[in-house]
Amino acid sequence: MTETDTSLGYEQARDELIEVVRKLEAGGTSLEDSLALWERGEELAQVCRRWLEGARARLDSALAAREAGADGAGAGGESEGRDA
Repeated sequence: MTETDTSLGYEQARDELIEVVRKLEAGGTSLEDSLALWERGEELAQVCRRWLEGARARLDSALAAREAGADGAGAGGESEGRDA
């Protein structure tokens, strides 16, 4: 992973990855160029993966905090309503 990859946003990495895939699918490149494109694509996919994992962690944290707040705010009333 290069230093510039750590500063890429998700959308930037995704767009560059789409371009890499387009070039690979079009063909017409030398084996060496194809391998370089593939390696770059792997790096970009990792950047995207990290962004998505981070987003998932933030969502999980926010949902857990929301559930913890809801459990503490009215758990007794909610469970009584379900039992009735």
